[in-house]
Amino acid sequence: MSMLTYILGFPLAPALLVALIPGNYRFVIRLVALSVTLVSMLLAIILFSHFQTGVGVQSEQKAAWVPSLGISYHVGADGLNVGLILMAAIVAFAATCVSWEIKERHKEFYFLLLVMIGGILGAFASLDIFFFFFFHELALIPTFLMIGVWGRGEDKNYATFQITLYLTVGALIALVGLIALYVQSGARTFDMIELTQQLRANPLPVNAQHLIFPFLLFGFGILVSLWPFHTWAPLGYGAAPTPTAMLHAGVLKKFGVYGLIRIAVPFLPEAAQSWLPIISILCLGNILYVGLVAIRQKELNLLIGNSSVAHMGFIFLGIASLNLIGVTGAVVVMVAHGFLAALSFALSGYLYQQTNTFEMKEWGGLLRKLPFIGAAFIIAALAGCGLPGFANFVGEVMVFFSSIKTFPAVTVLALWGGLIIGAVYMLRAVRVIIHGTMSKKWDHIVDASAWRKVPFVLLIGALLILGCVPRLLTDKIKPSAEEIVKLANRAPERAAQPLKAAAFAR
Repeated sequence: MSMLTYILGFPLAPALLVALIPGNYRFVIRLVALSVTLVSMLLAIILFSHFQTGVGVQSEQKAAWVPSLGISYHVGADGLNVGLILMAAIVAFAATCVSWEIKERHKEFYFLLLVMIGGILGAFASLDIFFFFFFHELALIPTFLMIGVWGRGEDKNYATFQITLYLTVGALIALVGLIALYVQSGARTFDMIELTQQLRANPLPVNAQHLIFPFLLFGFGILVSLWPFHTWAPLGYGAAPTPTAMLHAGVLKKFGVYGLIRIAVPFLPEAAQSWLPIISILCLGNILYVGLVAIRQKELNLLIGNSSVAHMGFIFLGIASLNLIGVTGAVVVMVAHGFLAALSFALSGYLYQQTNTFEMKEWGGLLRKLPFIGAAFIIAALAGCGLPGFANFVGEVMVFFSSIKTFPAVTVLALWGGLIIGAVYMLRAVRVIIHGTMSKKWDHIVDASAWRKVPFVLLIGALLILGCVPRLLTDKIKPSAEEIVKLANRAPERAAQPLKAAAFAR
């Protein structure tokens, strides 16, 4: 059995056990959740460290499920998803660690949390389009429930309604595109490897590509908060309990851009080429417009939520460049932002638990009482500004270098927005929250204990390791990204020629 099956199965199977444990056994329920996510994280670290660059799909497992429709349980790790699986597993354990803030309905919360984690890991590990979509929906449903039941703030019901509406519509639009791709391909299989071989030999007609691609672009785009379909994200994250915000903003939201890179761009290359300029313009909406909105925020969770949406623009810019450096940089930004978003929401949640407010004007001088949390907040802010030494800097620099020749004006504006606007709202938050005069009403707050420091240290460590030694990640991504670029940039008359090193090759 594949290691990936264990990585995604460890959270899913014990979810049933949690459902059977009496609700008053809170310690046992929490111990089960922590244990299985810890094991899943350790297995993901082993998978990542033993991943062989350039070999193709590894830790592969395939079992037919509905042969008549070409549906199979098919998981495997290659350069595109091995870093995302590692990031998802680490964030999952960190999110479970901070779940101590949940004070009621513990059994139901941890059950939903484990299902969400299993769905996230399954979505990134799947090489079958049906299960790719199924696991995403499996992770998405608990998101709605957790915000509605354990959410915070007066607007939590509105936020739940909006995030449910937007993401349901986005998923349905993407589903229409995926079904159309399945029908038009004529391969009668949902297997990504077989579809790659089929469409490489017999590309879809250009008209069909232009019909299908917008469904995938805007369906996946809504799921990843592409401007102007982004308004659900800041409100949803602002109302979500901390573990849910960490997992959705940090990990599950990457499903959309991962789907574009994995499916839409290589399978529909002619249509993708025609949409690249439009994608480059839309990404400016994320970087500039949403960045300016973030400056005006007075609540920390809304600031972080808008910042998370703004950073998605860099990923889209990397995809729009459609060259090796850009696609590799986009995947690096996906991984780095996953760690950063999780860290930021974890810090915000800790401050809320200590002060019962997200209003930044209520805080000030918290570094005196919270030296560790304050230092971690400064580190997160600097990483969000793209400071060298963090993984975010590596990905963003790669994106900028890749797009400067293709979209020079867009790149200059994105660079200005990323450096100036991002620095303004992040450093302003540091000044308002960490420095200044502390109110006496916060005399009771306490810094994180040794155990509660674990998730923060874990996430900061991941950002620093991948920032200081980026080749640990980029070398693994490069062969698969190169194959995606070849598939997307192939000329129609050469589409049937075999490629030398298929990223999906067994």
